[in-house]
Amino acid sequence: MKLSRQFTVFGSAIFCVVIFSLYLMLDHLQLDHTKSPNNGGDKLQNGQLSILQDKIDRLERLLSENNEIIANIRDSVINLKESVMDGRGGLDGRNMSQGPYLELLALPPLVLPIDSQDCQFAAREFSKPADGVQLLDVYDLLTFDNHDGGVWKQGFDITYQENEWDSEPLQVFVVPHSHNDPGWLKTFDEYYRDQTQHILNNIVVKLHEDSRRKMIWSEISYFSKWWDNIDDQKRDAVKSLFEQGQLEITTGGWVMPDEANSHYFALIDQLLEGHQWLERNVGVKPQTGWAVDPFGHSPTQAYLLKQAGLANMLIQRVHYSVKKHFASQKTLEFFWRQNWDPASSTDILCHMMPFYSYDVPHTCGPDPKICCQFDFKRLPGGRVSCPWRVPPQPITDENVQHRVQMLLDQYRKKSKLFRTKVVMVPLGDDFRYAEALEWDQQFQNYQKLFDYINSHPELHVKAQFGTITDYFNALRKSAIDPGHASVSLPVVSGDFFTYADRDDHYWSGYFTSRPFYKRLDRVLESHLRAAEILYSLTLANIQRFRKLNDFPAVENNRLLTEARRNLGLFQHHDAITGTGKDMVVIDYGTRYHSVLLLVLFVFIVLFDWERCSDDIQPAQDALPRKNVLKISSNPRSVVVYNPTEQDRTSVVTVYVNTPHVCVITDHGHPIPAQISAVWDDYTTASTERLKLKENGSEHQIKVEFAWYGTTSNRDKSGAYLFLPDGEAKMYSPARPPVIRVTKGSVFSEITTTFDHVTHTLRLYNVQGVEGQAVEICNLVDIRGEFNHEIAMRLTSDVDSKDRFFTDLNGFQIQPRRTMAKLPLQANFYPMTSMAYIQDPGTRLTLLTAQSLGSASLVSGQLEVIMDRRLNQDDNRGLGQGVLDNKVTASTFRLLLEKRKPSHLSYPSLLSHVSSLYLNHPLISMAISTEAQSLSLSAFTPLASSLPCDIHLVNLRSIQSKEDGGGPSDEAALILHRKGFDCAFSNRNTGLLCATTQGKIHTEKLFSELRFQSIIPVSLTLMHTTEGGSSKEEIRLKPMEISTYRVQLT
Repeated sequence: MKLSRQFTVFGSAIFCVVIFSLYLMLDHLQLDHTKSPNNGGDKLQNGQLSILQDKIDRLERLLSENNEIIANIRDSVINLKESVMDGRGGLDGRNMSQGPYLELLALPPLVLPIDSQDCQFAAREFSKPADGVQLLDVYDLLTFDNHDGGVWKQGFDITYQENEWDSEPLQVFVVPHSHNDPGWLKTFDEYYRDQTQHILNNIVVKLHEDSRRKMIWSEISYFSKWWDNIDDQKRDAVKSLFEQGQLEITTGGWVMPDEANSHYFALIDQLLEGHQWLERNVGVKPQTGWAVDPFGHSPTQAYLLKQAGLANMLIQRVHYSVKKHFASQKTLEFFWRQNWDPASSTDILCHMMPFYSYDVPHTCGPDPKICCQFDFKRLPGGRVSCPWRVPPQPITDENVQHRVQMLLDQYRKKSKLFRTKVVMVPLGDDFRYAEALEWDQQFQNYQKLFDYINSHPELHVKAQFGTITDYFNALRKSAIDPGHASVSLPVVSGDFFTYADRDDHYWSGYFTSRPFYKRLDRVLESHLRAAEILYSLTLANIQRFRKLNDFPAVENNRLLTEARRNLGLFQHHDAITGTGKDMVVIDYGTRYHSVLLLVLFVFIVLFDWERCSDDIQPAQDALPRKNVLKISSNPRSVVVYNPTEQDRTSVVTVYVNTPHVCVITDHGHPIPAQISAVWDDYTTASTERLKLKENGSEHQIKVEFAWYGTTSNRDKSGAYLFLPDGEAKMYSPARPPVIRVTKGSVFSEITTTFDHVTHTLRLYNVQGVEGQAVEICNLVDIRGEFNHEIAMRLTSDVDSKDRFFTDLNGFQIQPRRTMAKLPLQANFYPMTSMAYIQDPGTRLTLLTAQSLGSASLVSGQLEVIMDRRLNQDDNRGLGQGVLDNKVTASTFRLLLEKRKPSHLSYPSLLSHVSSLYLNHPLISMAISTEAQSLSLSAFTPLASSLPCDIHLVNLRSIQSKEDGGGPSDEAALILHRKGFDCAFSNRNTGLLCATTQGKIHTEKLFSELRFQSIIPVSLTLMHTTEGGSSKEEIRLKPMEISTYRVQLT
């Protein structure tokens, strides 16, 4: 009876579609005579015939589309009927609509339901502000000629008039700082032991000696380790320094993260970990971001800082030509605005440092020879000297006037690059102030200079030590606050990649360096997120049933905290970038391996039965391998965990020891399965030409590999720099490749094994999202090469010209333009999760499961650097090449979509969800034979899929402020509404979701749990947001990331 009812429903659906289609045809055939006044029979007749012809053509197209719809529905009904008939033998009289079987085989809707208002975001047009700067336009404008600027080599000569500050004195804030890398030439623990702990100890002693002294600190990973090892008396002394404004925490993240390779999940996670530690231990809320060393800057980081409640930020490593341009236009201080923001809701005040570096010689003014003389750590007799061979002099009564004039000349020249009369001068470098002597040298000599300056009003300068927020407060008062002569600051949109510090030395190499660990990073992010969400839901259920004693909440929270912190440590700008010493990379890898083991242990506790993971990573530098499930006469159980917020149809691969197996649900219903051989040599296949068809159109796509060498000049490619010896040379293997073809009902693949690459192309024959794309897997091994980099190149007939698009941190899309005036290496950009090319009718998207460098050097091409082996240092401080290559696996999805032209460029919904599935695959867990007798049941915490465009970034437990390290009864719910483009077909996408204008009804979010409280807060929970969502409904704007402090019951 149920079956006949289902077929009746489908028959009714077909009838409705036919009637509706005929209605559309009749409506289109009506001729509007009012638009054709009678001015002659022939003319009217000809006009009507022309219109009639157009209507007939349109009718033919509509009939064709209608036939296709009917055919799709017919196929769906047939598939459903076959599925039901196949499963009838094992029903045992059960109601066919009950149980998970039909859910496993649920067919996606023919047409994806998208609310029309959700399409307005990508379709709108808005003009940039009158004083707005778009960085892509700046690149068009610049000539990149690199003229010698004199003492400021990469700039220009700066002049000023002596009386310029007569009416308003120059305010100078000297900001002492110490940049502490959590791993680079030494490991994190070695740096802490040898230098960092002494720096922090000196801060407490030396700042208390004089209340005029100031200091800033950034890396909470170091600060927390030090805090755990000091007594209460010293802790109280530190808190008093915060209260007095002498010590400031800048940014407050676990590390100062890389902004090219890090995914926004990890960027948020390390920022949240740092801010939560500060809130629990010292009660400090950072106001200003400080990023002096990341190798290029992303607007994603600016957005996250803004969402966390920070008001200001500072950046340093920007292309020298861009710095010169910004300096000449006096736009070094600006409001950084997101590309999608038509107003100012995402604006954050940003300061760009104008000169080469953040060390003392390059911060006081344009002449490093002069500035170096005011780095008093370099006084004669010390271990560090000035390269310009003019050493500093101790300040005395005899020389103070002359030295003040030298220093003020630099301060005044620097101030001419800005629009206000407030200037900021950093005073520090890597691991500075580790010795008490340096504190005395710097602070005592500078105080003598300040005392002289401030006691001579005729100089029209006020100089002092300050924190970075002291400077920004003065800047705002001078430029923004009402009641003051207002100075307008420009609005800037775009990103600051790719960075070059001199000549043609572009830092595009680190986009790929050590790709093995870039892939491992993404795997661990997915596993940690999955464990976080499961832990928070389990904790809420345990509290709901008041069985806290039955669950090791404190121990699991400790394990998750350790995992978060190790993942956060790897976001450091010398970790995920692949720019550390070999031994440091091993230390990071060991920590990562421990994270994986910690997360797996949490899974075991959460599921309350013995579990063996589907994938096992035997060591930190080895590829994961699959467990082989031993099948005998007794059945074996496998639990599959979907870590995403969407219902999905996906393929799960399990290795078994026999081909004689069948797969059934826990209710005994068969599941479609395919038995394929596992080859010991790990070979996979490739083809030179791939044809994809959509709507009858045919596109040529070719996959090739190529080699890049390194230049013969003195400076060569290394961990940071990409300095190729010209265009890539096509990969020519020494022997013919081995090609293997696998065909099956679930998937088919072609595998090609070359000497250096094992390349697989796989097509899934499933109704879900995976069936919409081609999966590409590359296993790369270049351990025997000398100064070689291997690239994968996709060549298509897409007429993309010189335009392409890459994502930033998996969060947003940045338009790119390949420029002939730039060297080849300058046209490579970071690709965290996707890159695409397009023409008016087609888009070709490459989705990636790891961060790599990418480019589109020729129209129709996408190119990705897969691995780099470089035999020398590139003279950026590392002191070694990159020779610790591993056998590295990389995974991609290739998506071809028809499109309509649109003004702005965003990914399609299908692209967004495909990327989500690629980066968060299903986790399969085989139950051990000892636990096989345990009763298993499905766990479905969400009532239904979230809207297609809303991503559950995390549901993260919040640590209690009480001693003991356990979790509180609250969690952080972090949601992201993705911006998407509707200029793509919404038919046959494989998606099992809809859009809802960014609305989520909280009462319908979970199947059993309910919100006892839900409070909108800033991204990292530091501030409570005014207004915001109600308890009943959450509303998100496109692109918005929002955090809620929630209590579930």
